[in-house]
Amino acid sequence: MPTGTPPTPPRTDTTRAQPARVYDWLLGGKDNYPVDEAVGRRLPPQAKDAARQNRAFMHRATAWLADQGVDQFLDIGTGIPTEPNLHQIAQRVVPAARIVYVDNDPIVLRHAEALLVSSPEGTTEYVQADVRDPGGILRRARDVLDFSRPVALSLIALLHFLPDDQDPQGIVRELVDALPPGSALVLSHAASDLHSDLARQVAEEYARAGIRLGFRTRDEVARFFDGLDLVDPGLVTAPKWFRTEPAPAEEDSGIHAGVAKVPSGGTA
Repeated sequence: MPTGTPPTPPRTDTTRAQPARVYDWLLGGKDNYPVDEAVGRRLPPQAKDAARQNRAFMHRATAWLADQGVDQFLDIGTGIPTEPNLHQIAQRVVPAARIVYVDNDPIVLRHAEALLVSSPEGTTEYVQADVRDPGGILRRARDVLDFSRPVALSLIALLHFLPDDQDPQGIVRELVDALPPGSALVLSHAASDLHSDLARQVAEEYARAGIRLGFRTRDEVARFFDGLDLVDPGLVTAPKWFRTEPAPAEEDSGIHAGVAKVPSGGTA
């Protein structure tokens, strides 16, 4: 069960597109507004494929980590709940798993209490916070998660909304440095080097809506995993990351994705 009642959400701004709501539209959801749909419709068709691939990668990575015994998850940039949610995937394997969801969009908070409901044995909690305040997120997550045991940190399709001037490397480093050995970083990121014309088109359309993007090359994404041990198959496109059969269908992708473990000596 959730460990607390979320606070009253702030007023939702329906005049400006929000990343979580655009993503919801791309996934075929209904929890978005015309301004978000307008952005989604201007994006190339591959944007819907990318959203689906991101979601499928999260499902596979979460299920594999839970099967490895990880029973604590910190999911930052949760987005609007779309079943199956991360906690449902994890708790199918480990019913007592504990999950903390984090997002800064008020509409996500509106849905969290109703849709992010834990199994009876486990726990889910929702934190309204911004990834640019990693210290605040960690303080609140420690109310639910035990950071003396492994925690899976999930950053799915989030970091490309942080241009370099917002120090995404430093944010990830602060979050990862709080993780004990045996923890994992699960990360997916839009690529600037796989389909550069499409990436530029997507960035321009989001910019028209007042949303800055920072797509990155594979080498730049790899830096987020510095000091960690990448799990096979390494940093690959989202459909190519899997650990158990059946393998995902072969398809083109503009998303870099990977999972890495915190080594026994901690991060470098």
